[in-house]
Amino acid sequence: MSEWLPLGVFFLACFATAASGAIFAPGEWYERLKKPWWNPPNWLFGPAWGVLFIMIAVAGWLVWRQVGFGLAMWLYGLQLVLNFAWSALFFGMKRPDLALYELIALWFAILACIFVFAPISPWGMALMIPYIAWVSFAGWLNYTMLRLNGPRPA
Repeated sequence: MSEWLPLGVFFLACFATAASGAIFAPGEWYERLKKPWWNPPNWLFGPAWGVLFIMIAVAGWLVWRQVGFGLAMWLYGLQLVLNFAWSALFFGMKRPDLALYELIALWFAILACIFVFAPISPWGMALMIPYIAWVSFAGWLNYTMLRLNGPRPA
């Protein structure tokens, strides 16, 4: 039983991070933005992030079980904080320019997790691969929307 409690903590941390999408919801401002033709439908983002956050939680837990707290968990926490901040910048402050810079930092934090996780838990590392792929796509989408709308769209 005590083995599962830490997993619950990782799920709680990930879904607290996911709450940024509800706190800083897209809303009317986002609907008015020019978007590329390949922009996914709005309904896809919730399920995609839900699956990703489950994978991120399990990845963190697998690594924590092997090494406890240290560099790997510091990087893991950093990427969660950066993930939370993106919604605040893009939707909350309506600043796709700042959000893009922040997303680049998030991408490198995820990459660092992948490299640090690899020798500790191959499964933990593998569970982070879809996350960096989705964030790469999100970065291209953020960049494209910035080009279409400017740094401070009305």
